[in-house]
Amino acid sequence: MTVVRIPTHGPFRLDELGTFGYGHLHAQPWDGVWRLAFVVDGGRGHAGVAVRQVGAEELELRIETAPDAVDAVVRQVARIASCDHDGNAFVALGEHDPVLRRLIAAAPGLRPPLFASPYEAAVWCLLTHRRSRRQGTALRDVIAREHGVRFEIAGRELWALPEPERLLGVRAVPGLPGEQVTRMHAVAEAAREGLLDVGRLAAMEPGDAMRDLERIRGIGPFSSALIVVRACGLADVLPLQEPRSRSVVARLYGLPEPMSDAEYLQLGERWRPFRTWAVVLARAAGDRVLVPVD
Repeated sequence: MTVVRIPTHGPFRLDELGTFGYGHLHAQPWDGVWRLAFVVDGGRGHAGVAVRQVGAEELELRIETAPDAVDAVVRQVARIASCDHDGNAFVALGEHDPVLRRLIAAAPGLRPPLFASPYEAAVWCLLTHRRSRRQGTALRDVIAREHGVRFEIAGRELWALPEPERLLGVRAVPGLPGEQVTRMHAVAEAAREGLLDVGRLAAMEPGDAMRDLERIRGIGPFSSALIVVRACGLADVLPLQEPRSRSVVARLYGLPEPMSDAEYLQLGERWRPFRTWAVVLARAAGDRVLVPVD
């Protein structure tokens, strides 16, 4: 066990991330500890991490992983928690945007919680294709328990997905059609070849990265956008492929729906360089500030 403390670089609330309800983690009951179990970036082993907030702007990480992977895991958790950007700069945007200021006040310290990696986000996209989140979580649990790695984290059992090499050896999953197993293998092969490395994707223009990912069997425009925006830690991408977010933003700003891409892009200019964060905050906290309609 290695214990490390990291700064959040601005206002932060771990309970907001822990109760956000994204990916398979939506099933975790919140008790003050954010439990993570994942494949280390680059497919280099696994890590189990208990994350606790120990100060207004400080997190404690209790890490189980190989000794030579600790530094990589710390960087990965900082990215997953969106603590690798300046949160004070985001709050400052609210000084010029009353709607954003109200959202920040309604959910102080909320940062976008991310998938552990583009690899894990891609697997999640395949498992939830035409399925509910609950069904996708059940399938992920089957794969992780049968082929992944078990961790005991702060008194609870969590299972990490198998590394790409091992996932390639999975020939069948109960409840998963053969074509989707083949697509899962395509994701695993892409990860093994480095095509899903977070550094590679983050260095590309977001649109180019999305188009590049769509060469992987089973990854379409919606999935590629989720992988790039919600797994690479990019803070300034406007998710045009999310109609629900766009609808909430229109209501918050009192705009007619539907907004065109051009109208949405124009509105989003006020949020630079945190367009991703602003949209996530709008979707997560919009109901806290919107007046219910009779």
